[in-house]
Amino acid sequence: MWSLLFNRVKRPMAEYSHRGRRNLIDSFEQSISSHHPTFHLVALKKVVDWLLEPSQPAVRYLTMRDLLDGTSRGDLAEARRAITKRGWVAAILSAQKPGGYWVDGEKLYRPKYISTNWMLLTLSDLGVSRSDPGIEKACSLWMDRFFKADGGFNADGATKKSEHCLTGNTARALVKFGYADEPRVRSAFEWLVRTQLKNGGWHCWAFSGTIDAWEGLSAFAVYPRQKWTRSMKNAVDRGCEFYLGRELCKQGASYEPWFRFHFPYHYYYDLLVGLDFLTALGYTDDKRLGLAVSHLKKKRRKDGRWNLDAVHPDVDNNGKFPRWWEEYKGRFHPFALEEVGRPSKMITLRALTVLKRLGESPSNPRQGTER
Repeated sequence: MWSLLFNRVKRPMAEYSHRGRRNLIDSFEQSISSHHPTFHLVALKKVVDWLLEPSQPAVRYLTMRDLLDGTSRGDLAEARRAITKRGWVAAILSAQKPGGYWVDGEKLYRPKYISTNWMLLTLSDLGVSRSDPGIEKACSLWMDRFFKADGGFNADGATKKSEHCLTGNTARALVKFGYADEPRVRSAFEWLVRTQLKNGGWHCWAFSGTIDAWEGLSAFAVYPRQKWTRSMKNAVDRGCEFYLGRELCKQGASYEPWFRFHFPYHYYYDLLVGLDFLTALGYTDDKRLGLAVSHLKKKRRKDGRWNLDAVHPDVDNNGKFPRWWEEYKGRFHPFALEEVGRPSKMITLRALTVLKRLGESPSNPRQGTER
């Protein structure tokens, strides 16, 4: 799969007009410079121009949607239609089987991280919608197999009870695909409220919340606010306080993978994941974000971009691995769209989006320390 995707990326693509690309950058410049007159616009233009390259229409669309306030509806719709025609999304969809699944029609969750569950999570983060027939077919299969009687989601073949990571991830992806009004999606959000733990967090198997169980809040971050009940708002407020009270990373011993940036992130947490959902939920002026924001800025390269640090499963904690690693490592199939240690369009886009929400200047390469 990796070789297929990597080869697709390198094929020559038709260029968009220079005027169109410049207008998009100018609209971002205007929306940001009003807040930060001393913006380093030369560096910003280079980075945004890189994100707008037509070779990856998914990144282009997301950049226009999330960073460029002046983008017209028509331009945005045109950009979205291009997502499935080339690049990463086209390559992933080309590997989909006629039955709507990837790899194995009997097991949608395994093998990790190349089967149906993981492909759908990745596609949802690349701006794909249910208007694509392949997505519609896969999501129907996904919901039918994963929905549980208690109201949430869990893997096919698993217990009859729902599980937090699966419920949060599945609900988030389905909302992004366009299923916010699906009764089973609504049920999943109600399940998340009911299963929130006393300390405001969530956990898959313990009695106390953990920073690793972030999926529920990320689902609420994309769920339309007009659909929230009072209990949902209270749950989100308590959940965000759980993270802020721990400065997004202070729980137990220091864990190095939280400080590295990844994509796709599957069910793993890192500081950019935390900053993304907290700022999307409106938490942009809390001083307790400071440690994570400082780390984000330090990881910026001198050219204004961010690297892909690692591909999951990333469980190397200063040379130490969990006890289960030797027995189970052969069950994982790492999946990546970009090269580790190289500038990442997805990481850069998410980092700039976070900084824009914070009202921070996202383009001062002299603040960065990464090469």
